[in-house]
Amino acid sequence: MTNHRTPRRPDVTTLDLVGGPESRTLTLHDHDPRWAERYLEERRRILEALVGHEIEVEHIGSTAVPGLAAKPIVDIVVAVDDITAEEDYLDQLIEVGYELRVREPGHRLVRTPQREVHVHIYERGDGAVGDYLLLRDHLREDVQDRALYQGVKQQLIARNWSDMNEYAEAKSEVIAAIKGRARAARA
Repeated sequence: MTNHRTPRRPDVTTLDLVGGPESRTLTLHDHDPRWAERYLEERRRILEALVGHEIEVEHIGSTAVPGLAAKPIVDIVVAVDDITAEEDYLDQLIEVGYELRVREPGHRLVRTPQREVHVHIYERGDGAVGDYLLLRDHLREDVQDRALYQGVKQQLIARNWSDMNEYAEAKSEVIAAIKGRARAARA
């Protein structure tokens, strides 16, 4: 579901992966309670940078799920009123030290220079935000799906990936199945 506001301008129509594909060695770490602390630090930083703008900020991804092994990258989702109005959020986030990594239809991604925090920006009401929260909340509650997801991640992490996006795409089938069960459980 997308927002019913009229965007200020047309959104971008292509993927701009700033810096191009990146080859990285991926490792899983046991859950670390410091990830939640790091999220809170970054949340404060984001809220201060975007003071005066109505936004939503949530900790998402595996680092937001106690008991789940994860890449040591804290993922955050920020929902803004208008994704096309980058002047309302992007410059401010860059000013406080984030770097633009992805600009694509409906989504922007900024990250810390050390690449240990990724901030996903969507428009309020975008279905992706709800999907992130659905998956996070379900994995927090469902031990079996949490173990399944961790097992798949451990199998995939052992492979060589020319780009982190390929690793993320390889998890999409299990994520879709888990979200399906989460939706069914909530119905």
